[in-house]
Amino acid sequence: MLVALAAGAPAVAATHTVTIVGMVFDPATVHAAPGDRIVWLNRDLVPHTASALDRSFESGRIDPGEQWSLVVTAAGAVDYRCAYHPTMQGRMEVR
Repeated sequence: MLVALAAGAPAVAATHTVTIVGMVFDPATVHAAPGDRIVWLNRDLVPHTASALDRSFESGRIDPGEQWSLVVTAAGAVDYRCAYHPTMQGRMEVR
């Protein structure tokens, strides 16, 4: 369903959640717009990170039951991984 915004109406920022569970980022690719917030929520049994391969962001340690968030400011795509478990990989696409 498409929603039309009135001319001149500001866009409302959205929040997107990436759940870390079973040693994966879910969803593996998160789609967002500039101004949106992305939250990484660790539902796993061990600590993880969300570390951009281009070093544009770094969550630091996200302990089980904890979360970390980032407000995206520009369009582009960034691949990231867990610094502790490099096979855990994700992608953030901002349009």
